[in-house]
Amino acid sequence: MRVLHVIPTLIAISMIAFFIIQLPPGDFLSTQVARLEAAGQSVDQAQMDALRERYGIGDPFWVQYLKWIGNIVLHGDFGLSFQFQQPVSTLIADRLPLTLALGIATLMFTWAIALPAGIYSAIKQHTWGDYTISGIGFVALAVPQFLAALVLAYLGFALFDQSVGGLFSPEYVNAPWGVGKFVDLLGHLWIPVVVIGLAGTAGIIRVTRANMLDELNKPYVVTARAKGLSESRLVAKYPVRIAMNPFVSTAGWHLPSLFDGEIIVAQVLALGTIGPLLLEALKSQDMYLAGGIILIIAVLTVVGTLISDLLLAAIDPRVRFGKA
Repeated sequence: MRVLHVIPTLIAISMIAFFIIQLPPGDFLSTQVARLEAAGQSVDQAQMDALRERYGIGDPFWVQYLKWIGNIVLHGDFGLSFQFQQPVSTLIADRLPLTLALGIATLMFTWAIALPAGIYSAIKQHTWGDYTISGIGFVALAVPQFLAALVLAYLGFALFDQSVGGLFSPEYVNAPWGVGKFVDLLGHLWIPVVVIGLAGTAGIIRVTRANMLDELNKPYVVTARAKGLSESRLVAKYPVRIAMNPFVSTAGWHLPSLFDGEIIVAQVLALGTIGPLLLEALKSQDMYLAGGIILIIAVLTVVGTLISDLLLAAIDPRVRFGKA
């Protein structure tokens, strides 16, 4: 039943996204004319009128939307980027591998640290370990990501003589893929992974700790402990499984972040991911490029939510039988 809601949801999201993109006054061609005139260059009005006619910029909103969404659904054509004069699909495909690498690495980093830390913090409540983890978590949540990116970039340059900005050293930017380029990528990847993962890690730690504390005080845990079940087996078999429910229910929400990455961090560190491309498209009112990226993010958000619901139903019988 939940699957049937996906299609109308995506249609509504695509309409809203396309509408919001066109809210700012003017359009891409108007912005280009203003830039050329500010630089003292002449503008061929006939050429601009021809471009408006070609891209249907003067058409009503519904005509533009139907033309855009129709080409996507029927032909897989996301349109042509006004600014880059390239197909939107080509621009996205060029940046997708690095974006996915950053997103997957960040997700693995977050899960690998947050879950064990949250469980440990709950089991060792009111100990120095608990206080230390909580303190680090609060600091990670409070520090702006752009500031953390600048600090880590400086430390990487000062301590490891690492080039600042981008995911590759200058000599590997245009080099073909090989072992050397992959190793260089790993050497640069740790800074954005740590920066982006800090806030998410701190949030998951807090949620996991709170859920674990709630479960550890329930009667079934006391009963199992009274029957002589070892503490490690008791914690792993019962409280951890139930405390994972909120985590599983939001796991699919990370799917869009694998696609767009973190825009602010990507801008500060000059990462060649899709996030800065979306920001540039919004600034220049490149509606096909911005609309295509936003639509893909929306689709991934809906699909991720559906995946989370299915995973939660798979691990928790109460959800399947409607008793949760």
